[in-house]
Amino acid sequence: MNARHPAHLQRDTQGFAFESTLGKIARVLTGQYGVTVVFSPDGPRVEPGRIVIPDYEANGGVERDVLIGHLDLLVARAKHASLAQLDALPASITAKLAQVIDDRRVCAQLLDEYPGARWFIGKLRAHAAERVRQRWPTLHWRDRLAWLVERALWDEAPTRTEASHSLLAALHAAQDLLHEARASGSTARSIAVARDLVARVRSLSAGDANNMMFTAGPAEDIDTETAASSATFGDDDTLLPDHDDAAPPAASEHGGGAPSNDAIGMGQTLADSETTSHRDAHDTGAPIARPARMRLSIPLATEFDVIADLTGQGDSAAWRALRAQARADTAPLKEKLERALSVDERIRWRREQERGEIDRTALAKLATTPGYRTPFRTQRAAKGRDVAVTLLIDRSGSMAGRKIELARLCASALCDALTQLSFDCEVLGYCSLEAEPMKRLYERQRAAGADLRRYNRFVERLDLKVYKRFGATDLSGIAEIDCGHENPDGEALAWAATRLADHPAARRILMVFSDGYPSTGDGDPQVLRSDLRERVAAIAKRGIELVGIGVLTDAVEDFYPRNVVVSRLAELPSTVFSVLSAMLLTR
Repeated sequence: MNARHPAHLQRDTQGFAFESTLGKIARVLTGQYGVTVVFSPDGPRVEPGRIVIPDYEANGGVERDVLIGHLDLLVARAKHASLAQLDALPASITAKLAQVIDDRRVCAQLLDEYPGARWFIGKLRAHAAERVRQRWPTLHWRDRLAWLVERALWDEAPTRTEASHSLLAALHAAQDLLHEARASGSTARSIAVARDLVARVRSLSAGDANNMMFTAGPAEDIDTETAASSATFGDDDTLLPDHDDAAPPAASEHGGGAPSNDAIGMGQTLADSETTSHRDAHDTGAPIARPARMRLSIPLATEFDVIADLTGQGDSAAWRALRAQARADTAPLKEKLERALSVDERIRWRREQERGEIDRTALAKLATTPGYRTPFRTQRAAKGRDVAVTLLIDRSGSMAGRKIELARLCASALCDALTQLSFDCEVLGYCSLEAEPMKRLYERQRAAGADLRRYNRFVERLDLKVYKRFGATDLSGIAEIDCGHENPDGEALAWAATRLADHPAARRILMVFSDGYPSTGDGDPQVLRSDLRERVAAIAKRGIELVGIGVLTDAVEDFYPRNVVVSRLAELPSTVFSVLSAMLLTR
């Protein structure tokens, strides 16, 4: 393991591949095998066994290094902070300052363990500074103070815009407490210092302490509930424009000047830090205007997606009946493939070797040629069966009835035959279902005025199932293949390809069963189609052999360069088996 930081893992993939990479980094850093990473606008936060990263735009809206920095911060919290103590604090400036102080403490501990994480934390710091710069005119005085405290703890100088007299005076009057904050050794101590800081600033504002520079005055202080204009006070208590940023906040866009409780700094939610000038078009009943170059279908959140592993959990009697029917349909095809593979894998010889067994064809040359030293041969067995195969099945509602029955039978026949022939295989299924928690998140984001135009899945979660995973010998889970609701093909394809790419094999084949175009109940169909094309192209570049199987549809021809259209359901198992056999026999 790279002692500097385990982020030498691939970071140039999209969607599930990147999420999988973050999961690997999280497991290495935390030392916990079961930790998963998901994305949500409600992040960042740490839950038992799960790290929630702020949502991101896969087309480059947020640098990947920034997201890895978020992961490092959350891992540091998970390992070294008392999250229960921080969660117990009511939402207030005290809670914000306590989080700021404790984040600096836990990050220092993480950097001692993984010095290479400093790059990613640095990227996160720079990103946070840019977000604060954009929002500075609309921030409350207390939020500006929290940011400058954070700056001080990270030994960063405030910018000219941030350096107002009252804020600098507050920091100057609390130098001893900032020193204690840097020396904090526990979450409890961080909370105590935060309370002392708030008490100190309140005493300055009330005039209980003598500081001629501090005059937050009646306009705004740490307890003010409305954001004043970006202004500072001079030494003679007259209001002066704040250097180069005197524009007042757009109070009307925040509900008539309602207080903002957004987090400030590197621990903030990315969605909350967006400017609120773009209201969701759903508020007026109009469709969402999509960005001109939107090519991938980005979910609002991935934290509600469910992956269920049903390997070996199917009904044994149902599986035996399914297997018997599958073998009756494909036994001749399997035997033909077995004979072809045996011929293809016959032993070959490397001749003219200096060691090995005697090559009888070289004996004459050995007797007649003085100094001849290579009369040996060694075996060379072809690795024709070092192939991993994934079957990905569309479980949308349109597959219900005879289609899903034949798909289940086909998966049974293929997986049973491949297992007998010593190929490793996996059977997966996908659909999307409306999720009430995700719907509530969507409503919260709309009510907050978040810009939702870059998303294309708002209230439906992915329902992903593993019916038979690689390496498993119990195939009964295949009998549980069923139907759901919609089919966001691109996202499911990326998930399946990531699993396949992580499996060691000389060749990787991914077969997708679909009966139409990608669809969700809340997404733009054109974006879903462009998303699928982008995913197919990306998967091909990774060396995975991809085949689209159209079940009573030619829609696969629009997306998969290699495709097969099955026009009669009864022919599905034999047709697909023939296609796979040809691929296995082709080097």
